Amino acid sequence: MLLSVHHGTTYHYAEPARRVIQLLRVTPASFTGQAVLDWRIDVDRDAGLREGRDGYGNITHMLYLDSPIRSLAISVAGRVLTENRAGIVQGLPHDLPPEVFLRATAHTASGPAIAGLAGWFAAERGSAIARLHGLAGRLYETMRFDTGATEVETQAEEALAAGHGVCQDFAHIFIAAARAAGTPARYVSGHLFRRDGAHFQEAGHAWAEAWVEDLGWVAFDPLNGISTDDAYVRVACGLDYRDAAPIAGARSGGGGEQLAVEVRVSESAAQGQSQSQE
Repeated sequence: MLLSVHHGTTYHYAEPARRVIQLLRVTPASFTGQAVLDWRIDVDRDAGLREGRDGYGNITHMLYLDSPIRSLAISVAGRVLTENRAGIVQGLPHDLPPEVFLRATAHTASGPAIAGLAGWFAAERGSAIARLHGLAGRLYETMRFDTGATEVETQAEEALAAGHGVCQDFAHIFIAAARAAGTPARYVSGHLFRRDGAHFQEAGHAWAEAWVEDLGWVAFDPLNGISTDDAYVRVACGLDYRDAAPIAGARSGGGGEQLAVEVRVSESAAQGQSQSQE
């Protein structure tokens, strides 16, 4: 599938911000099943932008602004050709040993609720891949999607006990339960093409990857109860949300802040035209 992605982030400050530093993890890499055809980052200010990679292999850009500003707009856009590989992730240009992703974090720490889910997962019969599909399916069936139920710092234990959350929470719960049962798992941020026609979204998407012997990393989206397919664009990964957040940073001054995010993921017109001619 040929997907077009636009990710816009706008900040408005109550007072002039004297200096702004942002870490951007908004650029996807090409690997087996995902080919980045073109990608660009635009900033509406005279800013420095330095490309690099972090410890997880994610493409990063450091954004520097040294003059006072009252607003800042960052626009990211590009086209990605995707292939349905049933969630199997291969050919990443940079990666770490799977054992790294057994380490718990504050977001994925195990409490009574996570321990109970991990115990159920460990006791399930069948192959490793089947049990992971079962874990994703269980969260899909028992958890409720609720954009007003949690916050960025909500932990997996809290969200599972409450029974609702957003895609970030579903991913953290899946990761926490898998790790507690001895399966390496990691957090992934990216974009999702909505086949129901909802191309405009208020944020990007998040899911999880788990390590399966003889297969490698396999991606699961517990919010939708499936493995990822050609509707997904993988951007960044890490131990939890903090390692893969699209934008993080700091500023001097500025007072209060208003943040607006808009994401648009659509099928490319060229792809649609080629299909209509078949």
